[in-house]
Amino acid sequence: MPATVETRNELDYVFQQIVLSHSDNDFFDQLVAAIKEASKEGRGYLLLQALSQYSEDREADIEKICSTNHQEFTASVNQLLHVREGTVNLTTEILRLNQSVQASTEKLAEQKKALVESRGVRQNIDEATQALNNCLEVLRLANQVHDLLGKKSHYAALRALDELQNVQLREVMQYSIADMIQKSVPATKKMIADAVMTDLNTWLFRIRETSQFLGEVAFYHTEQRRTRQKERAEKFTYLSNFKLNSAIELVSDENIEFDTLDNEDVQVDFTPLFECMHIHNALGQNNKFRADYAATRRQQKELLMPTSITLIDSEESSLSELLEGIAGFAIVEKATMQKAPGLRSSADVDELWDSMCQTAIALIAKALHEVDNAEMLLKIKGVIALFIQTMESWSYPVGALDTFLLTLFDKYAELLKRRFSDDFQEIVSTDDYMPMPINNMDEYEKVVNVSWYTPDKNSDELRFPCVLPFSQMYPLCCIDIRNFLNQFYFFSDDHFQQPRVIDDTLKTVPIGLKSLDELLSEKVCRSLVERLSSQYLGQIVQILINLEHFEIACQELEQLLVAARSSSSVGGSIVLYATEEFRSNKKTAEKRIFELVNSKIDDLIETAEYDWTAHTLEMEPSNYMQTLTQYLSNIMNTVLLGLPTEIKELIYFDALSHAASMILSLPLSLNVKKINPNGVAALAKDVRFLSDFVDTLGNPILQQNLDELQQTVALMQAENSDEYYDVATRNKKYGRVDALNGPLLLEK
Repeated sequence: MPATVETRNELDYVFQQIVLSHSDNDFFDQLVAAIKEASKEGRGYLLLQALSQYSEDREADIEKICSTNHQEFTASVNQLLHVREGTVNLTTEILRLNQSVQASTEKLAEQKKALVESRGVRQNIDEATQALNNCLEVLRLANQVHDLLGKKSHYAALRALDELQNVQLREVMQYSIADMIQKSVPATKKMIADAVMTDLNTWLFRIRETSQFLGEVAFYHTEQRRTRQKERAEKFTYLSNFKLNSAIELVSDENIEFDTLDNEDVQVDFTPLFECMHIHNALGQNNKFRADYAATRRQQKELLMPTSITLIDSEESSLSELLEGIAGFAIVEKATMQKAPGLRSSADVDELWDSMCQTAIALIAKALHEVDNAEMLLKIKGVIALFIQTMESWSYPVGALDTFLLTLFDKYAELLKRRFSDDFQEIVSTDDYMPMPINNMDEYEKVVNVSWYTPDKNSDELRFPCVLPFSQMYPLCCIDIRNFLNQFYFFSDDHFQQPRVIDDTLKTVPIGLKSLDELLSEKVCRSLVERLSSQYLGQIVQILINLEHFEIACQELEQLLVAARSSSSVGGSIVLYATEEFRSNKKTAEKRIFELVNSKIDDLIETAEYDWTAHTLEMEPSNYMQTLTQYLSNIMNTVLLGLPTEIKELIYFDALSHAASMILSLPLSLNVKKINPNGVAALAKDVRFLSDFVDTLGNPILQQNLDELQQTVALMQAENSDEYYDVATRNKKYGRVDALNGPLLLEK
């Protein structure tokens, strides 16, 4: 029971909240929520009962209120009936007025209909007039397009056609004239495109005709830059380290403004190209125009390249024309890329450039066999170098051309070696192989200046006429060597990116490539060695002296090559193989001198006529001995006079050693069976005479060559020969005597 009371109290509270809602929406929201909650909790019956109770309570309240105010309610109802009667009368009056208004409206409608009909006629006339004016404007623009085409105002004609198509024709599309003109628009656009392409082709033809002259102007400008760079380098020596197109050179020359495409000699106007681009862009034919333009330039490139050239004309005009044409063509291509971005791609321009370079290289290489003169080849290299420097300034890659310069250098080196080889051969073959006579100071200074020679005396101590130790071939070869080096390094002037190749070519002997070493080794050294077969001692001595000076010259050359070597070459010393060739063949010449001197000694000793069993004692030295010493003295003071002291002493040493051996062989001969004291005395006298001669030479070491001979003669003169067989005595007195020859001579 208490739960039922509590539930009823909750429902009363909910109904109270619903009744107090501020709006109908709130009322219904709260009522719906209460119904849902009661349904969920199974209190629907109680809710209905509560609602019924609430309704009865409210009706009771209303009845109570009505019974309390009955008179006021009756008065209100009467008043409401009176108001309703007035409303009915007012409605009747409104209907009457409506009928009157409708009658007036019908009359007004008739009048308005007449007005509308007159206005329609007027509008038709206006529309016809406007249509006629629009058609006339369309015809005017159509005629204007053709007039502008006739005046070659292609872009203006295209804009007029665009206005005609997109503006004017839209206003007369309902008329047949619009359809006719619309159908003619594509043909008119084609006329404009054809006309502008005709003008562009005319411009391209003029460009092709101007290309060579444009290249010539560009070459001249590069030559002017070279001149200015040389002048700056003479004024500031450090600038000589910077080549043309280097950053320093470009900065130094930036105050000189020169436009290759627009100057007093040549002007290239790109207006036709720009107009053609604009028109094709407006026509939406950019891709087609780029393709057509690229094809046209490729055709012009093919027309530019000849089938062959010659390199032997005096002015190199054929080569110059080829390279100037290529330069002009390439400059226009690069300028087109700069002035009209998007028209020419870098790949297309580089492809054309590579093709022209390869074709030019092939043409030059094909004609290179005609060139048989190093000076002419140097001029050809100069033209190519000018071309390379010009195109390098336009940012074109020149690696292929730089590589081709190596081919030219190989050819140049071959021609130089051939020419100087002949010169060296002639110098060596015509030399008199005598010390070079000098008659006056002028001759002396000329020879000293061109030769690698350090005089023993100061020039003021000289007395003319005099002679220099070397023969005439040496200064002549020195002159040719200097010229040869200068000719090589001439090739690196202006532009040559491989200076190390010159250094390597000068100092090495690669197979198939002539070099400085080859010239010195084969044409000079070998020719001198071949002449060592001569029987004339004076010529052999002169060859030895020349070899000595050529060795010195090679050493000086090595230093000169190091100094002249390019800055990009790897440092370190340079060794000419010819230096060792001359040094080693000096030994060959010395041996040949020994052979000739010893041969003469042999001939003299063979004339010796000893009577080994003479009955009388000889009082004078033998004739052969006097002749031998006289010969040695004479050659040292005449033929061998120009040799260095150490070589002369070496010749003396070898000659005396050989003479002692030959003299000692005389008593050992198988033909000598017996020797008496008189024979020994004669031999001893000759040995003493020879020893006295050696003493006069002032070199005690030379006496050592006679030790064995002197001790052997002393043994033969010994009164007690048994001393020889005593080891202690033999080592002391006869230590140099041969162990086999001593007993043999004692037996004789």
